[in-house]
Amino acid sequence: MVKEENVFEIDNEKSFEEFIKKDLSLVDFFADWCMPCIVMAPIIEELAKKFKGKIKFGKINVDENHKLAQKFGVYSIPNFILFKDGKILDRFVGATSSEDFEKRLIKYV
Repeated sequence: MVKEENVFEIDNEKSFEEFIKKDLSLVDFFADWCMPCIVMAPIIEELAKKFKGKIKFGKINVDENHKLAQKFGVYSIPNFILFKDGKILDRFVGATSSEDFEKRLIKYV
C-alpha cells in the first residue's frame, strides 16, 4: 500500500482488507484508461484533504485486482465504496461534482 499525498494506493487483497477493517474508508475502484476515473482523481484528492482524520481514502486499480472488483460487484467505473469497520455503508458509481460527492459523504462523519 502506497500513500500518494492523501489517497492510499491499494495494491493487493491483503492491504485492501487491512485498509477497510477499521474506521470509515472510501475506496475508489478505477482504471488508468477510464476517462471519468481520471476526471474524479483530483476531486478524490481534494475530498481526502477535507475529510482528513474522518475518512480514509484509498484507490485500487481494477485491471490489476480483478478478484477484488468481482468480490464487490464492480462492473462500472469509477466505483466508490464507503466502508465502516469492513462493512459496506454506501456505494457511488460514476463521475460527479465535488460538491455532490461531499454532500453524500458528510452524512457519515
